[in-house]
Amino acid sequence: MWALSALRESKFRKTTTMRMLIVNPIAGCGYALKVMEQVQSVLTARNLPFRVMRTEYPGYAAKLAREAVEMGCEAVYVIGGDGTFSEAARGLAGSGIPIGLIPAGTGNDFVKTLGTPKEPMAALDFILSHEPRLCDAIDLNGQMFLNVAGAGFDVTVLENVADFGGKIRGLLPYLIGLIRAIWKHQPLQLTYTVDGKTQTKDALLCIAANGKWIGGGIPICPDAVPNDGKIDFMVVGHQPRWKVPYYLVRMMMKQILNFSFTEHVLCDKVTVSSPGMHVEVDGEIIPCEHAEFTMHPGALMLYW
Repeated sequence: MWALSALRESKFRKTTTMRMLIVNPIAGCGYALKVMEQVQSVLTARNLPFRVMRTEYPGYAAKLAREAVEMGCEAVYVIGGDGTFSEAARGLAGSGIPIGLIPAGTGNDFVKTLGTPKEPMAALDFILSHEPRLCDAIDLNGQMFLNVAGAGFDVTVLENVADFGGKIRGLLPYLIGLIRAIWKHQPLQLTYTVDGKTQTKDALLCIAANGKWIGGGIPICPDAVPNDGKIDFMVVGHQPRWKVPYYLVRMMMKQILNFSFTEHVLCDKVTVSSPGMHVEVDGEIIPCEHAEFTMHPGALMLYW
């Protein structure tokens, strides 16, 4: 339904060849601003009209994306990281206006799933030379995201990564945060309902995924496909602290789905509850004791 409305609306809303560039100026510790200048130079050289808009606070990219829809922009290019990409997607869902992702953040995980270039200017060249395709998105309590939402161990990792203040890009801060998290994490007392079946267990982590990667290159859900119309829901049972390093090594080797204590299902909807739970949503940590995840197949048009 989302896909059909997107395609129908796209025929009527495109009233200009203008492209909107949404830039998160603090992404990648300011790296996004350097990328923005390069993107502007390329678009100017190709005589492609554009308008640059900078985000000012969390959630601002969604507001700008909605403005792009009202303007009838031909496309929206987002320069930033996974969080900025998801914010812009919320404003574009169902509009039919395609979104191009130009990675300039810390982790840049969703583009790894898409298979599009990780180098910003190569990503721009890809966007300018390809047609957009439908892509799924997941809704969490009314808030859409593109990549992965999780609770438990991955939240502890991100809390430790925050100590770096965004000063280091790539996988390194996440690996250090991961090592620190081994000694700090507590089991998640989890109750979840999927396909009408409710279970309760102590968990190391739980994941609702549309993408494969988190933390700058950690393969958290290797089988996820961003256009299969399904949520990849995964629960990893709690393990003694001394065993965790062994399983983390295996996880980095894409073996997480082979663990005997890993449950992995494809579903349209899942609810998760845990006292005092915090959920990481594409890099943003939010308090959320009750989470309801719903799949929206084909909600977006993406260049990938």
